[in-house]
Amino acid sequence: MILALPTTHPTPTQPATFASPSETLLSDEATDVITNNVVVAWLVANLNRIVFFIVMVIVTWIIARIVRSALTKALDRSNIPSASIFVNCARLLIWFLFLLIVLKPVFGVEPTTLVTALGVSGIALSFGLKDTISNIIGGFGLMMGKVVQPGDLISVSGYTGRVKDLTWRNTIVESRDGNEFWIPNSVLNTAGLTKMTEANESIVTLDFTARGDRDLNDTAQRIADAVEKGTADLHLEGHPCIVKYTGFSPYGAEGMVLVFAQDGLLPSTVRDTVARSMNGLDCLVLDGAASVDASAPSDHDAARGAGNTAKD
Repeated sequence: MILALPTTHPTPTQPATFASPSETLLSDEATDVITNNVVVAWLVANLNRIVFFIVMVIVTWIIARIVRSALTKALDRSNIPSASIFVNCARLLIWFLFLLIVLKPVFGVEPTTLVTALGVSGIALSFGLKDTISNIIGGFGLMMGKVVQPGDLISVSGYTGRVKDLTWRNTIVESRDGNEFWIPNSVLNTAGLTKMTEANESIVTLDFTARGDRDLNDTAQRIADAVEKGTADLHLEGHPCIVKYTGFSPYGAEGMVLVFAQDGLLPSTVRDTVARSMNGLDCLVLDGAASVDASAPSDHDAARGAGNTAKD
């Protein structure tokens, strides 16, 4: 008996693929870098958190800019003074909300934990930051009560000028010579504050001594005419200069000239112009007793005049 053996057909086999030595080397190096470099490994593990944090920073920054612009325009249209303290409070609130939003997804901290920590540490912070808190509250009181607004002319604690802005802690006052005085808001709430008119703030004075042997009214008129002519382009419209007498000295009558300077002019510049305008007036004592003695008759001249009178 003949047994038939089953015939077998060879099955096709998939060709084996082998990585090239260069590709295997690069893959191993990349794996080693990620594994061995702690910074890279941390970046790869926290990539989602980093991207979320960057996106939230950009979005919050854009929102803060929009709110700042809108709030500034709203304050300009309203009766509320447009000071930076309101804008800064709004920006602080926006960034605080941003911090609450990113705490859990990025840092893994519950927002309630931060709020609780701030509440517990608030008492300690209130003692350490009592001056700052006082200035902030004082700034709000000044603005909401409309005691001081940007653009006002004030004098407080020896500082005189125009209010430029109210910030978190200080009121910025700019003087005529361009100096800025940063006065704490708490000082404005406790010290005596004077709100000045434009005319009173613009007064520039110059002292003089008038000859006692001349008519004082005529001297005052001559001084006023000379100063008005010399400061025609410097004084305020509708506010002519004023000449006042304040007393007497051995050399003559003491007085002062008051000039109302235009906004933006330095007092020293106006005072220099006034002095140049008065220079040369023979009714003034320019160099003490010398100018008086030079124009007064000497004893010899007086005696000779008396002798001539006797002969006549």
